[in-house]
Amino acid sequence: MPDRLRSLGLTASLLAGLLAVGLLSPGAEAGRDQQRRPNVLVLMTDDQTLESVRVMTNVRRLLAERGTTFTRSFVSFSLCCPSRSTLFTGQYAHNHGVLGNRPPVGGYTKLDKTEWLPVWLQRAGYRTVHVGKFLNGYGRDAPPTEVPPGWSEWNASVDPSTYNFYGYTLNENGLLATYGSNGDPAFYSTDFYARRAAEQIARHAPSPQPLFLSVAFLAPHSGGPREADDPPGLNTPAPAPRHRDVFRTAPVPTSPAFNEADVSDKPANIRNRRPIGIVRARSIEENYRQRLESLLAVDEGIATILGALHDTDELRNTLVLFTSDNGFFHGEHRVPNGKVLVYEPSIRVPLIMRGPGVPRGARRTQLVTNADLAPTILEAAGARATKPQDGRSLSGLLDDPGRQWGRDLLIEGAAPPAAEFDSIRTYRYLFAQYSTGERELYDLTRDPHQLDSRHLDPAYARVQLELAGRLARLKTCVGRDCRRAPSVRLKVRRCAARVSGRSVERVRFRSRLRRVDARMPFRARVAGRHLRAHVRTLDGQVVTLDQRLPRGCRR
Repeated sequence: MPDRLRSLGLTASLLAGLLAVGLLSPGAEAGRDQQRRPNVLVLMTDDQTLESVRVMTNVRRLLAERGTTFTRSFVSFSLCCPSRSTLFTGQYAHNHGVLGNRPPVGGYTKLDKTEWLPVWLQRAGYRTVHVGKFLNGYGRDAPPTEVPPGWSEWNASVDPSTYNFYGYTLNENGLLATYGSNGDPAFYSTDFYARRAAEQIARHAPSPQPLFLSVAFLAPHSGGPREADDPPGLNTPAPAPRHRDVFRTAPVPTSPAFNEADVSDKPANIRNRRPIGIVRARSIEENYRQRLESLLAVDEGIATILGALHDTDELRNTLVLFTSDNGFFHGEHRVPNGKVLVYEPSIRVPLIMRGPGVPRGARRTQLVTNADLAPTILEAAGARATKPQDGRSLSGLLDDPGRQWGRDLLIEGAAPPAAEFDSIRTYRYLFAQYSTGERELYDLTRDPHQLDSRHLDPAYARVQLELAGRLARLKTCVGRDCRRAPSVRLKVRRCAARVSGRSVERVRFRSRLRRVDARMPFRARVAGRHLRAHVRTLDGQVVTLDQRLPRGCRR
């Protein structure tokens, strides 16, 4: 995909320009532009952990094995509405302004929907379709018949019925319809959304117009009806009847962070939590099992949707993105359920891509964020954003598995009664500052489960000072400034390479003929046509620098 779709995007932009000045007729534009650009399918689950993908055999077989898995994918604000707003804008929450699920700080009405992804794609000639869950408060905080700008076909669940696996109401292009009120398994919401998406694909297939299809499942989020085996004190999803109790003996994955024994280094909202007792632990386990069971219908639904693309001969020309809006806790750090904290179970999510030119069966380990999804889609579609993009297209990482951008990731959060926080995530560190003045600092290389905060450790004082300075800039960044790489430089003179810059820790020089690991003063003799320097900094940034070598170095 990357090189092909990037060139297709340029072709689309050029044709749009010719159309605008009258050098190309609309009919020619439709025939030559729209047929070439890929369809885009976004599949989103709700509150899904990275670990749970293991039970989704169709996702692994049809997406991961035939596409690329990003193993370090993070959401910038691990809560439904802020995260989904980032998907549709390419912006961090402090820029799109949605800081919660409800007014006045968040919810559907808080987001500016006059300029966002569906509008940009529609302008570029796409037919835009949404099926399933949408932004929190949709249908409750605004008229339930409202259809947001930019959508050609609209099939969104209306709150509060969104959280019913049966008896949910959809806004279907401005008309309301309720399904499954009598608990009929045929109208289990996950299955219905998958069928509706497949119907939209079949209906669209005769058209040369490219399609953008967004499908948002409720699972594995909790939702009604409450069932007899639901644990006390925890809300759970309702699995499809055919999947109930499939995982009745599955244990919660073992983690040193589960029911963390010593939380004295944590902020007050963690310190004040009691240890998890036996009854609570059993409830967490039952919730975990039901969440896995609810994902089986999602897995089958994704196979149905991909099958519809195959049957209409559109699958090979469709860019597919599978992800979740945030992660979820199952007892880690004494948190029995939920999200909106700085810890890995909350912020780390699945991300798998498949499509034209996407490497098959590949894995990418670079740090990526959900702010990258809109830029990725826009580049593939040859569409243009009218707002600054805080993320960047992932196509460059698909092209080049060794490329490192060097940027930091911003993690934001605000969930009363817990304190508001801003945090910075690098390859090695996570540093967080709270509105209460509390801090956390984790060395993820030595402490991947975030058990021991080092914010009071003098050995980490220099690192913490550097991270705090970068976080101060990042939490108000806009566009390009959100993607700033470390200030390091690569120079080559007479076949001698040198990397310079602040806080450089290690450099690996790689050319066709040589590979050299260098420490201070980060110099090496090099040979070949092209040189890449893989640079690590003391505070956890990683960046690659590339340079063509002089002719005299090519022997």
